[in-house]
Amino acid sequence: MAERPEDLNLPLSVVTRLVKEALPDGVNLSKEARVALARSASVFVLYLTSSANMLANKDKRSTIRGQDVFKALDETDFSHFEEPLKEALNEFQKTVKDKKVASEQRKQQRKSDANKEAAVSKESEQADEEIIDLADDGDN
Repeated sequence: MAERPEDLNLPLSVVTRLVKEALPDGVNLSKEARVALARSASVFVLYLTSSANMLANKDKRSTIRGQDVFKALDETDFSHFEEPLKEALNEFQKTVKDKKVASEQRKQQRKSDANKEAAVSKESEQADEEIIDLADDGDN
């Protein structure tokens, strides 16, 4: 758990970046407004987490799942956030899946490259042995 209340706040830099992405170009935000938004977002996240945790505890679970968060949004009258959250969650899951597929492809490529190197090395060794055999035959 956090030692100080400030430890529970979302990073100001992250909130600032998100706010700038949401605002139209040319709109600026004062430092006071950024701090207020960061604290508000932190309170909202903590409130939603607490609500989702209560739902998980009702089901005798210690792990909060996505469905707990969606149900908490509905029960706390923030159901209008469900659709954007589902879209963001789907996008995140797609990104994770794409990274996993890319990682597997890199592993396969490295394995293939290693096999090719081993084959070339073996051919080189065989060629060296043939040269040595020919040289030995020529000496006799």
